[in-house]
This record gives sequence, C-alpha cells and structure tokens, in this order.
Amino acid sequence: MLRRGKGIELKSRGEIEAMRASGLVVARALAAVAEKAVPGASTGELDAVAEQVIRDAGAVPSFKGYHGFPASICASVNERVVHGIPSRQEVLAEGDLLSVDCGAILDGWHGDSAVTLAIGEVSAADRALSAATEASMWAGIEQVRAGNKLTDISHAVEQAALAAAAADGRDYGIIAEYGGHGIGTQMHMEPFLPNLGKPGRGPKLRVGMAIAVEPMLTLGAADTEELDDAWTVVTADGSRAAHWEHTVAITEDGPWVLTKAE
Repeated sequence: MLRRGKGIELKSRGEIEAMRASGLVVARALAAVAEKAVPGASTGELDAVAEQVIRDAGAVPSFKGYHGFPASICASVNERVVHGIPSRQEVLAEGDLLSVDCGAILDGWHGDSAVTLAIGEVSAADRALSAATEASMWAGIEQVRAGNKLTDISHAVEQAALAAAAADGRDYGIIAEYGGHGIGTQMHMEPFLPNLGKPGRGPKLRVGMAIAVEPMLTLGAADTEELDDAWTVVTADGSRAAHWEHTVAITEDGPWVLTKAE
C-alpha cells in the first residue's frame, strides 16, 4: 500500500522489491552500453542498445517521450553535464568522457541510474573527475538511512567532493541546479535532493522512501547553460563534467542500492 510521508511516497517491502526488479533492468542496460561505448560508436547506437535491453526485459524506457525527450538514454559527452540527446551522427572519439543516464519502468515502478564512461584512454584529470563524482555518490548513499535528514545526504556528497578535490590537488565544481530526487511510481518525485548544503535539514528519512542520489562534478566552475535544444545542459566554461547516479531505498537494514548490478 502506498502512503505519503509529508508528500514523499512510502513503499512497502514488496513494492521496493518490485523497484529492485526495474533497477536491475537499468543496470543491465547500462552494462550493455558500457560494453559498446568505444571509439567509433555513435551515441545513437548506444541509445538503441539500451532500449533493446529494456524492452527485452518487458520494461519501458522511462526517458523516451518524457516531456518530449526523444531517446532512451541521456548521452552527455565531455562538457555536457546532463540531458544530452543521443544521435547517430555523434561518433565517440578516443579520449571522450561520456555520461550515460538511463531509466526503465517495469510493472509501474521506476529505476534510474547513471555512469560516466571513459572512451578509450582518457586524461588523468578526467579519470580523477569521474572517480571523485562516483565517490561522492557513494558517500551520499551511505546517509540514505531512516532517522537522518535529507540534507545529511547533500552534505556527505559535498564533503566527499571537497575531500577528493583536496586529494587530487584541484577544485571540482559541484553542480547545484540539478540533483537527486524521490522515485517510485514516477521517475521524478518529492523530495529534490541538492548535492551540497548544511546537514540536518529537510524532511526526516523513513523506511520505505526511495531516493535517486546523483552528483555531478566539473573540472572547472559549477555554472551551467542550457542549449537551444531545450534539453542539453553544458558547463558554462567548457570544462568537462561527470555524472553518477543510483536509485536507493531506505530499509530497516540501511540503504539498498536498487540499481546496482547483482
């Protein structure tokens, strides 16, 4: 039975298990994309790979048609942060950094996840950026626990990004305009999850909530611009960006990463 906790959808154990099934579809789709993401492949080809995996599982791509989005994945290359539109004309080259966001609906439940992929050999700076972004995501996931406040996740993401920046000897831009979100019977639900901020604020986290944790970091400033296609978000200074995301449920035993491969 679905209930509401201050506007946030609460799921039963069985419903979270149904979300796990959709999450595994997303995990398989991203794994298939990662295998094909090599120099010479087009982002349009990768989109077709993801869609085939999703539909073969009896699921539906949640991105395709969402507010008019034309594809099953977001493919964001280099300076693109999020919402890049795949194209058969966009061919990946050695050294590109590709962020792939993917969602699926299975039996009415959503899964949503993103990875950043190195195309061939990428620079040390790009590898460090992706690693810092992924580490920030996992730090946030660790705080997706009953009894915590929403911004405990935000603060953990921010602190992990700052720690990585210090260790790497550089400044990473932390994107503030875009962040995580509630998820379940819809892809984007309450609450919005910022990727930085003070801890101890926002709604109290409860068993049965599900949240997509998705930090985005850049090799430059955190300012972004939206392109004329009304979808693609790029860094204002042209610096490269990385994006990692997992769908996470709050259980009595702690965080359950629903989009993590088995």
